[in-house]
Amino acid sequence: MSSYLRIRNLYKNFGDFTALRDISLEIEEGEFVCFLGPSGCGKTTLLRAIAGLDLQTHGSIEQGGQDISTLPIAQRDFGIVFQSYALFPNLTIERNIAFGLENSGRSKAEITARVTELLDLVGLADQRKKYPAQLSGGQQQRIALARAIATSPGLLLLDEPLSALDAKVRVHLRHQIKELQRKLGVTTIMVTHDQEEALAMADRIVVMNHGVIEQVGTPTEIYRAPRSLFVADFIGETNQIHSTVTEPGHVALGTTRLKGETHGLQPGQRVVVTIRPEDIVPHEPDFQPVEDSESVLRVTIGEMEFLGSFWRTRLTGAALQDEALYADFSINAVRRLSLGEGANLTIELPPSRLIAFPAGENHDSHG
Repeated sequence: MSSYLRIRNLYKNFGDFTALRDISLEIEEGEFVCFLGPSGCGKTTLLRAIAGLDLQTHGSIEQGGQDISTLPIAQRDFGIVFQSYALFPNLTIERNIAFGLENSGRSKAEITARVTELLDLVGLADQRKKYPAQLSGGQQQRIALARAIATSPGLLLLDEPLSALDAKVRVHLRHQIKELQRKLGVTTIMVTHDQEEALAMADRIVVMNHGVIEQVGTPTEIYRAPRSLFVADFIGETNQIHSTVTEPGHVALGTTRLKGETHGLQPGQRVVVTIRPEDIVPHEPDFQPVEDSESVLRVTIGEMEFLGSFWRTRLTGAALQDEALYADFSINAVRRLSLGEGANLTIELPPSRLIAFPAGENHDSHG
C-alpha cells in the first residue's frame, strides 16, 4: 500500500534552535494519526510544516504522490481545526460553514445543500441561524470541524482541538470526531499532549520529544512495548526501579533476581526497570509458583488509595530494599485476598511486562 503522506528528513530551525530534527514519517490513506508529546516537543511545528503555515528548513513533504514541500497554503489540499475554533463571530453558523465553499465555483443551491448535509453530520441542524457566541464550546468545535471538511479535503489537520473543553465534553466529542473520521475515510492528523486522547482515537501514535520521533506504533504497541524510557514514562503510569542486568533476560531487583526483557543490554549494565501498576499480579502470602520462581516477590502493603474501579497500593519489602512498587489491584482481588494496609502478599511480575532500559536515558517527559 502506498503512503498518502510522506515526510522525509525534515528539519525546522528557528535561528539557532532546532525545533524538528530529521523527521521521516509515512501516513497511509484514511489513517487517523496522533502526534503526541510534551509542550515544546515539536508536534505543532510538524503539523504547521505539513499545512505550509511554517515552511520547513530542509526536507520534503509529499501528499498523494505530489511534492507539496514549497506549495503555498492555498494550493494545498487540507482542512484544519484549531484549539481556538477560529469561527467568524459576525457570521451565522451556516455562513461560517459556507465560507470555504463560496469561492469553489459551486452554485448557491449546491452550497446550501452541502451546508445542510454537514450540519446533519455534526448533529447541529437546528442551530444554523445562530451565531458562534450562542453555542457551547463543544458545539463551536463541531462547527469548526464541519467547516474544515466542507470542501472534502484529502487531509484533515487537528491542532489540539479538544484542549479548551471540559473533561466530559472532551470525551463525548472525541468519540464523535473518530466516528466522523471513519465515516468520511479522510486521512487525519491530530496534535495532542493528552495521552488518553491519543490512545482512544488514533490508529497510530507518533510520540515526539525534543524535536525527534521517539516511537511510532499502534496505541497497543506504544503502551505495551515502549522502545524508550521516555515513552514508557510519558504514556500511562509506570514503576521505575534502578537495577542491574545480571545476565541476558535477568535483572536484579533489590536482593532478588527476576526475569525480564533486557533487549540485548549487557550483564553488569545499570538499567531502569519498568513495570506498569496494573501488570503486577497479587497472590496469597504463601503462594508458590509451579514454575518460574524468578517472577515472584514477597511484599507488604504500605498505603492503599481507592480510585473508583481499583485500589492503588504502595508495596515495600526486604527484597525491594529502599525501593517501593505501586500496584493497581481490582476491587475483586482486594476482596478475594482480604488485602489491607500492613497485609503481606506475594506478587508476580510477568517477565514480558518487566522491561529494562539503559540508566541515564533522557526521559524528562512532563516539560
